[in-house]
Amino acid sequence: MLLSTAGFVALGLWQVERLSWKRHLIALVDQRVHAVPAPAPTRRPVSAADDEYRRIVATGTLQNDKETLVYASTELGPGFWVMTPLSLGDGQTVLINRGFVPTDRRDPQTRPEGQVSGQVTITGLMRMTEPKGSLLKSNDSASGRWYSRDVAAIAAQKHVTGAAEYFIDADKTPNPGGLPVGGLTRIVFANNHLVYAITWFGLALMMAGLLAFVIRSEIRRQWPWQSSG
Repeated sequence: MLLSTAGFVALGLWQVERLSWKRHLIALVDQRVHAVPAPAPTRRPVSAADDEYRRIVATGTLQNDKETLVYASTELGPGFWVMTPLSLGDGQTVLINRGFVPTDRRDPQTRPEGQVSGQVTITGLMRMTEPKGSLLKSNDSASGRWYSRDVAAIAAQKHVTGAAEYFIDADKTPNPGGLPVGGLTRIVFANNHLVYAITWFGLALMMAGLLAFVIRSEIRRQWPWQSSG
């Protein structure tokens, strides 16, 4: 019982630490998504801890002929993310999630206005690659079925050279013809650590109370004259 009490207390303290970390993460991401957009990083390593959800801007030419559709479930319903390579001036390429299209508009020929040519400037959020697929389904590059935005795999399948290791979620700036619809990035961090901490501390308190009860009962059983006096 004593070991269990100590264990529950340790778990509670761990959740308090996790709560502090999660609050810091939420504040950091909120600061990033509302910051003035910075130029997209080129030819330097990026990481989720230092770069994810940074607001960045990139200028280049869209390779519409290498567009890739990735299955998506959004507030607008089921459909696809439109992932299009953007050729930058320095020879590097950044994969752009231009936004969402419904299933009946997956064919680019149904939305010709959105196939923008010439130089464009795109502002959005930096996102890290999503390798292999979703929790339930794996990507199948051979058949062109994508369930996650796996930058390296998409670039290889579409023969995109010089691809950056991240992609950009385009913001709400309207595209010609209304599609794709950008700005649908979901930024949600589950934060149940306070509830978990209270639960563990509550179990520790219950176990300590039970331990005190057992000790008191054992004292009364072995030395009844002391408890009666």
